[in-house]
Amino acid sequence: MPAVALNPGFVLAGPSGALVTEGVRTGYSRIPDAQSALRSGAASIIVGALPFDTTQPAALQEPMTVHRAEALPDWPAGPTPSVTSRETLPASGVHRDRVAEAVARLRDPDTALDKVVLARALRLTADGAWDPRAVLRRLADADPAATVYLADLSPAGPRYTGTVLVGASPELLVARRGDTVICQPFAGSAPRSADPATDRANADALAASAKNRHEHQLVVDVMRKALDPLCVDLQIAAEPELHGTDALWHLSTPMRGRLRGKDITAIDLALALHPTPAVGGVPTDTAATLIGELEGDRGFYAGAVGWCDADGDGRWVVSIRCAVLSADRREALAHAGGGIVAESDPDDEVDETTTKFRTILKGLGAA
Repeated sequence: MPAVALNPGFVLAGPSGALVTEGVRTGYSRIPDAQSALRSGAASIIVGALPFDTTQPAALQEPMTVHRAEALPDWPAGPTPSVTSRETLPASGVHRDRVAEAVARLRDPDTALDKVVLARALRLTADGAWDPRAVLRRLADADPAATVYLADLSPAGPRYTGTVLVGASPELLVARRGDTVICQPFAGSAPRSADPATDRANADALAASAKNRHEHQLVVDVMRKALDPLCVDLQIAAEPELHGTDALWHLSTPMRGRLRGKDITAIDLALALHPTPAVGGVPTDTAATLIGELEGDRGFYAGAVGWCDADGDGRWVVSIRCAVLSADRREALAHAGGGIVAESDPDDEVDETTTKFRTILKGLGAA
């Protein structure tokens, strides 16, 4: 790739290759408008970010130029500004109370709720500007198996003008190529350790954890239900696999199917699956209501980032392990969440979000 994207508007790069764009021909805050542009041929490709709540403005765009390559450009990883302040939103104790409230509702036989994902935020202020390209480089170096991403959020409106979403997602929401559909949901996690014996023990404990396997199976079951009407020959692994990132072990289940009709595009599939119970809950609407009540608006955290071309092919990842960089690049707002089920322990859930912040903090040079 040439000395490309001095100011990229979109990046999605991982083991499957890299797509980098520059310039915006048309921005779309309404998802149906972007879908219509693809179907009519007005746009050859749409890239960008979907919010957690898809009734809110999206940040989608038709770019001016698109560059494809095997890997992320060789952008430098430094230097990084120094962090001058950190603020957890809310404080750990408040988040613990939120989790305890969710657990109480999950255990209430009169509440039709099986799982809910609750998140908290971390606001960092620096003495200089972060370079989003350097953040992506550090994220990619820390975990080559992850998909690093960047999305200019300006198309979502004045609140987001000049801001960018950056992150490194381990979780593939959906990829479509021709009539082939691939998903790999994640749910259930345990911390990594620098000590090999402890690291192995943590992985083994996760694989054997009834609580985490229950949480994971809820995700698989809901995604199967969403994919069944859209796919034939749907193959879902019988047992979850262990997947290691730089900070965490996860349970994941590969899924593969063939589309019933080629008019179903990658963005259609992403919208059919989003939000999965890995970032929302079960049932979806009940969990979303509780998230709004306890947590508030998530913006683009736990949404999806990706692309879809005029042939309907594309790739979308779940926007986790991420932060929104302010327009002046001196402030970063990161989020981390965890799946809550009736067996959850509030103290463990606070610790889990702390662990999940490690990835984006490493990318920001603030670990």
